[in-house]
Amino acid sequence: MTVINSIFRIASLVRSAAINRSIPLNFKSSTSIFPQINRLGLQDAGISSPILSAMAFVSRGMKVRSSVKKICDGCSIVKRKGRVYVICSKNPRHKQRQG
Repeated sequence: MTVINSIFRIASLVRSAAINRSIPLNFKSSTSIFPQINRLGLQDAGISSPILSAMAFVSRGMKVRSSVKKICDGCSIVKRKGRVYVICSKNPRHKQRQG
């Protein structure tokens, strides 16, 4: 029970400090531990650590080439939305888009 009481005590102290304006209400966005994240505006999107921001930018899509071709026997050529795509069932790294 003492742990729960101490948690409530800390919460009430933080709440009273925020009401007295000792702690700014927008503390999370005004002062950032990671200024590069705040500079990019990622903290407003809910991303608050460099690991999560790196994961947000890393998305392996597809290769964009002027001429696409099959790389293996699992690749198939598909036309969608006026573009030519190569989709591979064996190796997802073979995905290509003509563009």
